[in-house]
Amino acid sequence: MGLSRPHLAVLKRVGALSAQLTPRRVRVRLTLLYGSLFVLSGAVLLAITYLLVARPSGGLVTFKDVQYGSDQSSAQADTRTYRLDEDLGSQESGIVEGMRQQAWHQREAMLDRLLMQSGLALAIMSVIAIGLGWVVAGRVLRPLRTMTSTIRHISARNLHERLATGGPPDELKDLADTVNGLLGRLETALESQKRFVANAAHELRTPLTLEHALLEETLIDRGATLESFRANFERLLTISKQQATLLESLLTLSSSDRGLESQEPLDLAALTHEVLPAFRPEIGRRELAVRSAIEPAGISGDSALIHRLVANLLDNAIDYNVPGGSVEIATGIRDGGAYLSVRNTGAAVPPDQVERLFHPFQRLRRTAGDGHHGLGLSIVRSIATAHGATLTAEARAGGGLAVTVAFPLSDDGPGEDVRVAKLAEPGTAPAHF
Repeated sequence: MGLSRPHLAVLKRVGALSAQLTPRRVRVRLTLLYGSLFVLSGAVLLAITYLLVARPSGGLVTFKDVQYGSDQSSAQADTRTYRLDEDLGSQESGIVEGMRQQAWHQREAMLDRLLMQSGLALAIMSVIAIGLGWVVAGRVLRPLRTMTSTIRHISARNLHERLATGGPPDELKDLADTVNGLLGRLETALESQKRFVANAAHELRTPLTLEHALLEETLIDRGATLESFRANFERLLTISKQQATLLESLLTLSSSDRGLESQEPLDLAALTHEVLPAFRPEIGRRELAVRSAIEPAGISGDSALIHRLVANLLDNAIDYNVPGGSVEIATGIRDGGAYLSVRNTGAAVPPDQVERLFHPFQRLRRTAGDGHHGLGLSIVRSIATAHGATLTAEARAGGGLAVTVAFPLSDDGPGEDVRVAKLAEPGTAPAHF
């Protein structure tokens, strides 16, 4: 049987009132907690003390009867001892009974005084405990107030500032170190974002300037012919395609940096066979030798992003190769994980420059109008990171680069889908391209 509407309204009002009465400041809550704990422990201690004192102790009453002789020089003492809770019966006399009653009255009065004085002492100490709790809570929360004030004044302009981490190695110092680490990562990310935006703006400004110059030239030149118009439009079309490629790369980099929205079972071998045919014309034009050792390797991830990763690695291996060079591509399972390896010949790469190539807009040799923006390998790294993969790269002794991406194995395996079936199609044998 449910509650009626009036009862529900009353419960809501009680809940709202209790929420309003609940202290919102941590210092007040800590003070109440300290005071409550002291009052509770003091009350328990006093109760234990009272029970121990009030417990019947089986007290004794001694009665001594002295009898003197006829010459008053000798005396005989008759000593008798009684328990206060003993039933004296016929032995009981008026004096003994009076003494027992007096002892019980004194005991009750002592217990009453003990209870009253203990309660008064507890009340006084409770007030003192609340005051001390307020002071102690303030001292405990002082570092937090300092950190809060410092964090409140930190912005993008002074992200280099850090919290003071002095003091003993306790929870507050761990918190300050954690916040400092977070600020350091934010500063690094912000600086990287600034460089990325500046580089992207520079890469987009150059073709826009060229487009403007071509259009202006076409409009100013009154003797322009159909051939000149066609030539300018072809150049504009080429520039537009380069801008579209740049924007697509920026979008891919941005989407991979956000992480994976969905995952599915994939096979690196099948995806590699899907990508390879698109590079056949360029490979033939450059007379490159392609050697492949492609074995099934099941992973979980985003098929479009993995497709782009493989394509970017092949594009980099082909475009920065030398005429008559070679490209080696391999997939498979090694050391408990799936891997994709792309090795190519080419110009010598200084070992200390390899890491720089995986940052946005970084190229080893910058050539104007080559159609490259220095985003290919940075997209590879971003996609690998989004999939929890490990990327390693090294400069080859004879020139060129060797890149390996190690993925975690999929729990479901590669799956028997269309991608795996393509491995059996003619012209896609894993031993060669």
